[in-house]
Amino acid sequence: MSKDNNPVDETVEQTDASEANTAETTESVDDTSNAETEEEVQAEPESEVDILKAQVAEQKDKFLRLFAEFDNFKKRAVKEKIDMLSTASRETITAMLPVLDDFDRAKKNADDENSEEPFSEGVNLVYNKLYNVLKQKGLQEMETTGSDFDPEKHEAITEIPNEEMKGKVVDTIEKGYLLNDKIIRHAKVVVGK
Repeated sequence: MSKDNNPVDETVEQTDASEANTAETTESVDDTSNAETEEEVQAEPESEVDILKAQVAEQKDKFLRLFAEFDNFKKRAVKEKIDMLSTASRETITAMLPVLDDFDRAKKNADDENSEEPFSEGVNLVYNKLYNVLKQKGLQEMETTGSDFDPEKHEAITEIPNEEMKGKVVDTIEKGYLLNDKIIRHAKVVVGK
C-alpha cells in the first residue's frame, strides 16, 4: 500500500489542517477580542478619569461654596456680637435714667438761691461719678432746648404761644438720651407755636 492512498493518513492530514485552521481562526478571534478588550480598557480609564475629574470639580465647587458660606456666617456672627455688646447695657442704663433725673432735679433745686437744702459735696461726687460712668458706657444727653422740634427725637408734651421760638423747643421737661448714637429715650419737650 502506498502512503498516498492511505485513508488514515488523509484523515490525519485533514484533521491536522482543520486544527491548524481552527487555531488560526481562534488566534485571529483572540487577537480581535484582545484588541477590542484593550480598546475598552483604554476607553474605560479615560472615561473613569473624566468621571473622577468631574467629581473632583464638583467637590471643589461644593467646598468653595461651603467655605464662602462659613466666612459670611463668621462675619455676621461678629457683627451681631458687636451690636449686642454695644447695646447690652441698654436695659440697665434705661432703668437708671429715672435715678439720673432725680439727681438732676435735686441738683437744680439745690443750685436755686432760695433753696434751703444744699447739694452736699459727697452727693455731688456721687452724681458726677454716676454720670461719668454712664457716659463711658456710651450714654449721651440730647441737646434740646432752643433746637428745632424733631418728632423723631422729641416728644411734644404741649405747645405754648411764642413767636420767637415758633417750631422750636422752648423747654425740656424730661431729658432725652442716646446710647451709642441710638435713641433710648425721647426728650419730652414744650414747643413754641
